Amino acid sequence: MSADVGDGLAPAVEAVTTPSRTKLGQARGYRAIALVVASAMFMQQLDGTVLTVALPTMARDLGTPVTNLSLALTSYLLALAVFIPASGTLADRFGARTIFCTAILLFLLGSIGCAQSGSLPALVAARFLQGIGGAMMVPVGRLVLLRSVAKQDMVQALSWLVMPALAGPILGPPLGGLIVTWLDWRWIFYLNIPVGIMGVIGAMLLVPKVGGDARPRFDLPGFLLSGFALGCLLFGFELASRPDTGRTAALLLCGGAALGFLYLRYARRVSEPILDPTLMRVPTFGLSVIGGSLTRITQGAQPFLLPMMFQLGFGFSAAKTGAITMAGALGALAMKTLAPRVLRRWGFRQSLIVAGVASSAGYATCALFRPDWPISAILAVLAFSGFFTSFQFTGFNAIAYADIDKARMSAATSFYATFQQLTLSLGICTAATALEIGPMLSGRADLRLGDFSAAFLVVAAISATALLWNRQLAPDAGATMSGHSGAIAAEGSDRESD
Repeated sequence: MSADVGDGLAPAVEAVTTPSRTKLGQARGYRAIALVVASAMFMQQLDGTVLTVALPTMARDLGTPVTNLSLALTSYLLALAVFIPASGTLADRFGARTIFCTAILLFLLGSIGCAQSGSLPALVAARFLQGIGGAMMVPVGRLVLLRSVAKQDMVQALSWLVMPALAGPILGPPLGGLIVTWLDWRWIFYLNIPVGIMGVIGAMLLVPKVGGDARPRFDLPGFLLSGFALGCLLFGFELASRPDTGRTAALLLCGGAALGFLYLRYARRVSEPILDPTLMRVPTFGLSVIGGSLTRITQGAQPFLLPMMFQLGFGFSAAKTGAITMAGALGALAMKTLAPRVLRRWGFRQSLIVAGVASSAGYATCALFRPDWPISAILAVLAFSGFFTSFQFTGFNAIAYADIDKARMSAATSFYATFQQLTLSLGICTAATALEIGPMLSGRADLRLGDFSAAFLVVAAISATALLWNRQLAPDAGATMSGHSGAIAAEGSDRESD
């Protein structure tokens, strides 16, 4: 692909003069690139969802209590916290395609190491290596797409990107159960190998070489300071969701907040910080980060709350729970083909407001679930919630980059990915804390259905607050990306009157 496509983040008015043959070629190009990047997202999502099913079996084979396997999970989180901020700078320095392929290879090496692990320390080390690859795959993959696709094609490209990745949570739980039952848990990690190899081959053949010409200074002090801050915050959120770790969690969260404050002071004094807080001054980016973060807190909470409620509150089996919770992912998958048309018709602002109301209402309805509800009604509510929540993420992910210039695209993807990971972890902490309020106030030790209802109402309220920021978007925000006819017509009228 030629360099002009990489620079093709051009106004929509230029796209009108593009020949139809060129448009068709670009459409095929962005779909191929999106699917290549999606292979990495699919691999990461599948790995995470399959792994949770196999933890008891892994603990037995490794001769360690299942609670100790949390070290393997948190080592992965640590790698994400440290290396996500560095992904944008590395992509600028060595080229986005090179770093993307390297990240996949690191993830594969870590997967092989996990499969070959004979002890807990070996598994922890392999998961850390896997996390280094995972930290760079998704933000650099998104950067590859952003730099290779014209803005007017961005919404459709992001829909193609997310659709295969959504298959991971759908396939993960049943596939994990089959592997643990009929094969060996080590095949969970071997599954990544063919997917990763196809991703590397596809990237080398289809993805243009973008970046690598500049030699930006690597912000080592900022890398260390942000890594320690984010690591403390992620571990703090992780521990806050578990019993008997409140004091340690509080110390980590306070330490992470203090280090984060020090980083903000440091970032004001350097020209190219590894995480650039001045990006928040770009209205569409800042509003997307805040609104998307509030919504992702709820997204992180729902997978934590639903399985517990169905198994502890309803008495459902793990297999039945997994089948029911798939409805949310199926609803999200159904939405992706509609998102470009909806955004073209109503624009980002109005669409995100309506989707935010619907999504929050869906989460609030989960608080009403009871064992005597028809399964079909529960499935319908979860599919409804997944549909509109996924629409919000498509909108937030697209409009965040609507007004980011090419020179700052790498910094923006790193910043955005960091907040994504942080708020998903915060969602689990929020859900766990809300779940414990009832037992703490009443002095009991057991969880009841009312506790789950209260927790769902809390996270639904948090999701609803995103509307305050969605309303601050300009009516024509992201019109170049969405092709919103009303905004483009208004812009044309203004030009004619001038």
